Amino acid sequence: MDGFMRFRVERDSLGKKKVPADAYYGVFTQRALENFPVSGWPVSPLLIESLLEIKLAAAQANARLGVLDRKKGAAIVRAAREALHGRFAKDFALDAFTAGGGTPWNMNANEVIANRANELLSGKKGKYDRVHPNDHVNLGQSSNDVIPTAGRLMALKQAEELLEGVEVVEAACKRKAKEFRRVLKSARTHLQDAVPITWGQVFGGWAEAVRAAAAALRASQAGLAAIGLGGTAVGT
Repeated sequence: MDGFMRFRVERDSLGKKKVPADAYYGVFTQRALENFPVSGWPVSPLLIESLLEIKLAAAQANARLGVLDRKKGAAIVRAAREALHGRFAKDFALDAFTAGGGTPWNMNANEVIANRANELLSGKKGKYDRVHPNDHVNLGQSSNDVIPTAGRLMALKQAEELLEGVEVVEAACKRKAKEFRRVLKSARTHLQDAVPITWGQVFGGWAEAVRAAAAALRASQAGLAAIGLGGTAVGT
């Protein structure tokens, strides 16, 4: 015990490391917390949400394919769902700037889910004898495909939210174009006054620009839906 905080000891290829006893993250995340306190900015909650959704879907797929024991798969799925509902929010405390490839973010999710899954299977946090962060939660995955996929999912979610706002702006511009269709102003060319136009034309132009931007954003979503899961790391 250090001070008033209790710890457990976990071991990895680098040796032993103390981890807070009540933490659902493990030794990899603990090292990342110590090594990369870069900015103090948290990781986007949307990125964490997307990571957890990937882990949940991967466990379901792996169990269905028979490469993951169904009991372990069910425990992983339940743990991921609990995490998605915010139960372990304090255990996702890594900095927004971390090791290349986002491996600490991936392992943070793997460890939190594995430790909770072990509890569900009557195991203990830090003892990965039932569900292992890499062997089971990260099965068929790699940071090289999980992190880019999570980024794409996050962008898709943000695009939907942005489009809702864009539609409001477009509608407002159209209303103003109609309202001020008879109000004259001087157009501007090369920072100088030019020929007369109406404010209706100005707002109409803005409405069209916003509409075109929204159309381009919608078109880009199809590309974001293509993911590279299963590619994992280069090599055999």
